[in-house]
Amino acid sequence: MNQSVFIDALKNNDIAALAKIPKSDLHSHAGRAGNLSYIERYTHVKIKPPAHPFDSLGEMNSWFNKNVKSVLPESVDGYLKRIEAAFVQAATDNITVLALSFGIDEIESLGGMRSFVSNIDMLHKTFAPKTMFCPDLALGYTTAELRSLDEIFSFGWFNGIDIMNYMNTYSMHEMKCICHKAKDCGLILKAHIGEFGEAEDVYRYGNELELDQIQHGVLAAKSPRIMRWLADNSVQLNVCPTSNYMLKVCDCYESHPIRTLFDYGVKVTVNTDDLLIFNSTVSEEYLKLYHAGIPADVLDIIRKNGLERG
Repeated sequence: MNQSVFIDALKNNDIAALAKIPKSDLHSHAGRAGNLSYIERYTHVKIKPPAHPFDSLGEMNSWFNKNVKSVLPESVDGYLKRIEAAFVQAATDNITVLALSFGIDEIESLGGMRSFVSNIDMLHKTFAPKTMFCPDLALGYTTAELRSLDEIFSFGWFNGIDIMNYMNTYSMHEMKCICHKAKDCGLILKAHIGEFGEAEDVYRYGNELELDQIQHGVLAAKSPRIMRWLADNSVQLNVCPTSNYMLKVCDCYESHPIRTLFDYGVKVTVNTDDLLIFNSTVSEEYLKLYHAGIPADVLDIIRKNGLERG
């Protein structure tokens, strides 16, 4: 595609044109990846987006449970409707490469891997058949996950793993073992890090786990040394600007560190994280960053980064 189409859409503030241009979303939690308007049409309940940033992940999760999960049936059907919404959103915003993360509890809720894969593949085929679907296995909730890895990996269905060790569920040694097992199966290695904590955490996780991609990682912008390491080792950061703003990682879009990371040669992409909470599509994310002062040609390079590999 001629890059001027994307650039012109940004300069013209044309969200409809942006929605037609190929993009990726490489950091998106499956059960939270749809659009509020789609859930509203299904439930006939108006859902008001959060009015201000959250003070914590706990407050964010409470908002989601109260305002989204409460209006859908607490059942397999309710869960599958949210996954359906994720694929509908991908098709609507021309997300040509989509990485959705799924927890082992989600697999178990659908009766195990065979039933889970059948259901998710059906939704993908029905609602976003043109989208390259790259599912990630989310880990970090309980050590009981370890007992399921061999069986899950044997299906060859997942494209990557995404370790979320916010609760310190795993030691570094345990995470290394998980990553070695996943790497042997040809999976992309990802982890949530550098959204909270310290810049050094980004280097420590990235280096010791030999990560291919980092979800968030924006605190690396505080350290030129770590940014150079990320660039030199081609570790991609899947950045979620509105999520960072809504969780007080940055004060505003103008102060978001994505431009600093880009200028240091770090490969970055733009993503939604939890669209049903943060209410900002990939197209809207690009427009917000453009209005915050990032040049359109820079954003086009970032857009193309995400299309290279899911």
